[in-house]
Amino acid sequence: MITPGWAPIHCDSYGIPKRMDGLRVLDVGAWDGYWTFEALKRGAREVVAIDDFSDFLGSLPQRDRKGWETFDACQEILGFTEECCKRLEMSVYDVSEELLGRFDVVFFFGTFYHLRHPLLALDRLSSVCDSDIYVESAILDNYSPYQGGIGKGYSGNQMVMEFYPNKEYGNNATNWWVPTLWCLANMTLAAGFKQCQAWKLQDSPQQLPLCRGFVHATKQ
Repeated sequence: MITPGWAPIHCDSYGIPKRMDGLRVLDVGAWDGYWTFEALKRGAREVVAIDDFSDFLGSLPQRDRKGWETFDACQEILGFTEECCKRLEMSVYDVSEELLGRFDVVFFFGTFYHLRHPLLALDRLSSVCDSDIYVESAILDNYSPYQGGIGKGYSGNQMVMEFYPNKEYGNNATNWWVPTLWCLANMTLAAGFKQCQAWKLQDSPQQLPLCRGFVHATKQ
């Protein structure tokens, strides 16, 4: 069974290790579970997937708002049991060691810019993470609605994050904050991680969906 998806995932760009044997993983904003199941395929011993579905791409009609329906179908088809693959409908702000335990790795993809309090979210995730966090987000390096659009972002390592009270970014009312890549990396460090790498999906993107950045930080 092959599903084309709404937006193709550039898998290799995320920098996830080919093997994750024995690791316990938290997948934040899991949606349909692509990275949940990918971590299990790479050897993770357990993945906990969380989402509160507060985005729904900002504009999906009610009939297309499936919640965990697709996730559950994929879990059944791929044969992953609840012992190694759990999913919880909850906010990232409610993440705690008491509720979820501790994790070796945290995935934080496509979620940062939908949050009203992104640094608080990073603090919460840091509090349950013993080693590595991987973050993916929209970034401002090559696009800013306030600077003039594509090619008019902040390309010089500026420490900038823009606030969108309405639909300024992508015509989506659930896009609240977008940082520069440099800002995203330093916010991750400020949350308690140490060594950090950051990179862009494309050096000179010509479309808004390609204006994305990645951060890998560790506590080791």
